Amino acid sequence: MEIGDAFASAFALVVNFESDLVEIVSLSLQVSFLAVGFASLIGLPIGASLAVFKFPGRTFIIVILNAMMGLPPVVIGLIVYLILSRSGPLGTLGLLYSPTAMVIAQVCLITPIIAALTRQSTEDLWHEYSEHLRSLGIGPWQSVNTLLWDNRFSLITAVLAGFGRASAEVGAVMIVGGNIDHVTRVMTTAIALETSKGDLALALGLGIILLVLALSVNAAAFLINESAMKRYG
Repeated sequence: MEIGDAFASAFALVVNFESDLVEIVSLSLQVSFLAVGFASLIGLPIGASLAVFKFPGRTFIIVILNAMMGLPPVVIGLIVYLILSRSGPLGTLGLLYSPTAMVIAQVCLITPIIAALTRQSTEDLWHEYSEHLRSLGIGPWQSVNTLLWDNRFSLITAVLAGFGRASAEVGAVMIVGGNIDHVTRVMTTAIALETSKGDLALALGLGIILLVLALSVNAAAFLINESAMKRYG
């Protein structure tokens, strides 16, 4: 297929909401949204707590957290695979090669990103308001909640960064999901498979949607930051 014809077919698939394409995109968004939700519930309080609390080993944990932001996704996928495999500690649950396994892998992948970004932005806020909060008699745990709320615009950006990372991930979900048609096939794994098969139309269609999604996430993060700066200076 010529490149021009492939692009024309790809746009036709997107505009006509072709069933296979819609199914793949829907599963991708479902997995990514669930992963970001769980990762936010874990990462936001961990990041804020690391910013507020001082304890032995804190610096070591921060270094490990920052290092995990760049951990190769295939390594995460391998670890989750070993845990969920038949001989692994959670093998009896039968979660391998399912959307649940893909969510678990993405949670492991993006939680350090959200936690590290939360810690960085919240720590600056804590240095600015710590004395004021202490003077009001607000304890450390209450301070964590206060800082999370006051820093919500920056934290939304951190969550969006996690979503962008999850939606574009291929290695980990390929390993734990198996790229099974109509079961665990998401946009990134489908693009890799269809390209290897020579079906450029579907691959390009999914690529267009993934690109639009990435641009939308970055635009949303930019607009949120701009809105926060205008509102709060």
